[in-house]
Amino acid sequence: MTVVLWFKRDLRITDHAALAWAAGQGRAVVPLYVVEPEYWQLPDTSARQWDFTAECLSSLDTDLTRLGAPLIVRNGPVISVLEDLHAQLGAFDMISHEETGNLWTYKRDLAVGDWMRARGLAWREVPQTGVVRRLHGRDGWAGLRNRFVAQPQIEAPLAVRPTNLQSEKRPTAKEFNMTPDACPARQMGGRGEALSLLGGFLTERGQDYRAAMSSPLAGEWACSRVSPHLALGALSMREAVHAAQARAVEVKGTRVGWAGSVKSFQSRLAWRDHFVQKLEDEPRIETHCLHPAYENLRPKESDASRLQAWQTGQTGLPFLDACMRYLSHTGWLNFRMRSMVQAVASYHLWLDWRPTGHHLARMFTDYEPGIHWSQVQMQSGTTGINTIRIYNPIKQGSDQDPDGIFTRRWVPELNAVPDMYLQEPWLWPEAGSLLGRTYPNPIIDVKAAAKEARDAVWAVRKGEAFGTKSREIVHKHASRKDSSGHFVDDRAPKKAKSRAKAKSPSTQTSFEF
Repeated sequence: MTVVLWFKRDLRITDHAALAWAAGQGRAVVPLYVVEPEYWQLPDTSARQWDFTAECLSSLDTDLTRLGAPLIVRNGPVISVLEDLHAQLGAFDMISHEETGNLWTYKRDLAVGDWMRARGLAWREVPQTGVVRRLHGRDGWAGLRNRFVAQPQIEAPLAVRPTNLQSEKRPTAKEFNMTPDACPARQMGGRGEALSLLGGFLTERGQDYRAAMSSPLAGEWACSRVSPHLALGALSMREAVHAAQARAVEVKGTRVGWAGSVKSFQSRLAWRDHFVQKLEDEPRIETHCLHPAYENLRPKESDASRLQAWQTGQTGLPFLDACMRYLSHTGWLNFRMRSMVQAVASYHLWLDWRPTGHHLARMFTDYEPGIHWSQVQMQSGTTGINTIRIYNPIKQGSDQDPDGIFTRRWVPELNAVPDMYLQEPWLWPEAGSLLGRTYPNPIIDVKAAAKEARDAVWAVRKGEAFGTKSREIVHKHASRKDSSGHFVDDRAPKKAKSRAKAKSPSTQTSFEF
């Protein structure tokens, strides 16, 4: 009986449990990737993401061809593809890694499971990260996650027995009828790129990571930039964890930045699984407020002019506009600025988090649904358990771009504005020469808008019913951390347990690495 190996967000051959199992059966294997047109028309997908995915698929095909069984690409709904394979192959077993994707892929997988069972076919799903299926609470999760990533990596098989099936042509974004999406400085996909970035970060670029990751200028170089490769699975979580652990041993005790930076990277790898676990446990956080009391807080129909100004970097708030333009051009933004652009959209502009979240999802080449929607809600104040943080875009510009280099690069309309007025050009005595002409007046009063938003969000938190639901959310979703910020197991020693708190981070946000 043939084995169908369904690749989804695991586009590699190393540390690939599903591939190892399929190859080890001694049977013919169909390494299958299904290009699903409906998925690529969703509001959280984009041409830049498809182009990156296509590059990863090319790399995967090369590696699989070397093993003897090239990647088989099929275009269309998965169930239609499986029906065709069933007609060609007869009965087959299928294996894949567990996927925690968006709500569409969750429902798709349920439908695939029903189709397989109705035909008496076996589908085995195996984990590839520290995310745990059918988890009933966060007690003990950290131990499960840490034990998983500590396991030895799975070596790629020496060979895979092929079938005589032929692959279909991968469509281009244009053939998909996807919205044109110029992203000139997008990262390139593929296994080689992933390994190069990880190695370069841990040995060269990452020395100032801990301090530099907050800056959109310094972070572009100092951050690992492996997030899109983790999102598509060109690099496994365990590979990243093991590489960081090995580097931590090498730099232990150093006083030149490496030890702290590697420790921060390790922490963020753990937080990555923590946030994806939230979506695994509650897929509806993509569409509904985590705390239902916030469901009617903002207008469901967003102000179209404000939304467009925010999307295109035309709000009249220089640093915010610079970040949005940079994101459009590169497909990437450092973690603090991701938090800021979402927070300003939700608080100052008072836009519903769903359309703004969809826009950012499309812009991010490294879009990871579990991280993204958890963070979108956190920065919009709708979780009911996180501290409300209202980022001031003027202050962020002064703090993170004190010399104005980033702002001037992406908002060149302001080149004539003196440094002291750059983040508030409306205060410049000669502002009339450009505001409302080559650059817009600010569309909101930052201070007044923040106060109105803060009052409205805090008002919802009053009442016993709100607290009762918040405690339920903490039990299901919040991390268990000790006083030093480390994840702890519910079976940890008593001394450590006494320090443990159920909490979720309010400052470590938007995980792009």
